[in-house]
Amino acid sequence: MQLIRNIRLKILAGFLAVAVLSSGVCLAAQGAGGGQEPSRARTAQSAKAPDFAKLLAINEIEQYLVQMDADDLATTLKMFRVMQLAKAKFPGDVSDDELLSGAIKGSVNALGDPYTVYMDPKALKDLTAYTKGAFSGVGIVLGLKDNILTVVAPIDGTPAERAGIKSGDKVVKINAQETKDMTLDEAVNMIRGPEGTSITLTISRGQETTEYTIIRANIQINTVSGKMLDNGIGYLRISQFSENTGAEFAAKLKELEGQGMKAAILDLRNNPGGLVTECVKVAGYFVPKGPVVSYVTKDGAKETYNSSLEQPKYPLAVLVNGGSASASEIVAGAVQDTGAGTLVGTKTFGKGSVQSVFSLGDGYGIKMTIAKYYTPKNRSIHGTGLEPDIQVEAAEAGDEGNDPQLAKAIEVVTEKL
Repeated sequence: MQLIRNIRLKILAGFLAVAVLSSGVCLAAQGAGGGQEPSRARTAQSAKAPDFAKLLAINEIEQYLVQMDADDLATTLKMFRVMQLAKAKFPGDVSDDELLSGAIKGSVNALGDPYTVYMDPKALKDLTAYTKGAFSGVGIVLGLKDNILTVVAPIDGTPAERAGIKSGDKVVKINAQETKDMTLDEAVNMIRGPEGTSITLTISRGQETTEYTIIRANIQINTVSGKMLDNGIGYLRISQFSENTGAEFAAKLKELEGQGMKAAILDLRNNPGGLVTECVKVAGYFVPKGPVVSYVTKDGAKETYNSSLEQPKYPLAVLVNGGSASASEIVAGAVQDTGAGTLVGTKTFGKGSVQSVFSLGDGYGIKMTIAKYYTPKNRSIHGTGLEPDIQVEAAEAGDEGNDPQLAKAIEVVTEKL
């Protein structure tokens, strides 16, 4: 595979660099800078002409020498030696592909961040489908809280929600396999699967542990819904922030405005987040002109997303709970910091980090945390969450027809009309 071949060349480049340093040879630049992936045509050529692979490795050396000290080079050499020992001494069959894939996963896991994951072609394809609002599974978003696999939120209208899975549930087993040492990525891959197949989740909730057997389905997510309530109050619900959420929200808002909307309730409960660009579009309808969210990357570059709204048009209440995470917390935090509305409900999940997906070629990639985000008042809510302006607990189990949080939100915006 091209990906594995490229990584192998990188490892060999480090090994070769050690040899070059010890021999005192100084390498000159060899054409274009290293780090660029060769095209498929050039890869095929390299298979026939080993000298090309050597040249490519030499081109890589300078890039590594600039960044690596003696300890880094020694570690690279250790990795190469482990591979050689495994192939020479291990009694079972082992391939370079397996060894290198394991090394990549180990490197990513060493970062200690559950949201940074190495993705094979299937995982990357699933992630792309999820951000488009379509995938096959049971419809839950997972996170790690206190190193325990936790349901951030079930997605509206999915098999998981219908089965009774709730935000905050602890997933202790998947098909009888304990999740204690599972990575987030491994758990997600186990739960997703073809339509019509079943999965059994062992859920811990409070003092009770219950098994749920759920049939997977192809899930098409309409992320925005809404309706008019009494007294000109528009109710808008966003289940997650996918590729079309901004456009869907604009259409629903226009529809409600056409029905005489005078105040708005934005329901972000059990919204696990999604795309930052889409949540900023939504925030732009409520948050006054200025920053909505910002983040600073490792190289010191600051990225700020702004609203251009001259003046908020409506009294606003935003419903949040422990299932409100990531992009939904960006919207809620901007509303709270700017005074554009009132947060009602319970404390949010507290996922305040930004991830980007980087391609490794041949369908592989890494989803990596690149920064923590900050609200307009420069608050980081990662690991802590947002406290609502008005604390209201949800209805007791079995009393789903009663919604005290929504009732309080109606009260709040009615007082401002």
